[in-house]
Amino acid sequence: MEFDHLVIAAEELAAGVRWVETVLGVNLQPGGRHEMFGTHNALLSLGPSAYLEVISVDPGAPIPDRPRWYGLDHFSGPPRLTHWVLRTDDINKSLASMHPGVGMPVAVTRANFRWQMAVPQSGLLPYDDMHPAVISWDGPHPAAHLPDAGIRLQTLHISHPKAEQWGKALSLKDSNINFENQNKDLTALLTTPSGTMKLSSNCQES
Repeated sequence: MEFDHLVIAAEELAAGVRWVETVLGVNLQPGGRHEMFGTHNALLSLGPSAYLEVISVDPGAPIPDRPRWYGLDHFSGPPRLTHWVLRTDDINKSLASMHPGVGMPVAVTRANFRWQMAVPQSGLLPYDDMHPAVISWDGPHPAAHLPDAGIRLQTLHISHPKAEQWGKALSLKDSNINFENQNKDLTALLTTPSGTMKLSSNCQES
């Protein structure tokens, strides 16, 4: 498995987009709607095979018959980094070695994109929602269709009282993802044209 994308949650999509654009100094691109979960998003390239997603509940969509992914039914407060997603070529094989609370694969489509995503029944991931979500793309990857704004993930730091144990079990290819047994926090350092900027689950400072 390897890093796929970061997730910024927001009560309103426009507010999330404004925050990320202000912190990083670049423009995000329109995404689309996820009818199954009643959400919509905007995207930013982090290179040829990675991206950042701002996501929120879509006020114009019907209420879904299942909990929304990324715990968005329970989200409140200012926009912030809340989740990270790993990519795999074989989602069933990857999930077999993970905590069962990561969820079962759900087929999702948006415009011309198709993928399978492991979604927990509660909408919340294991280890206080700090465990990565897991995705497998069936066709083109969104990053390949986004303009390159020169933003790259420098490091992703995951803090949780048991992060080192479950992080080691993931056997990641990415050397820039770090785990530490500390209080819950998710922090991404991003290289931008203006220097290194920070997005965090606990603060909004760049």
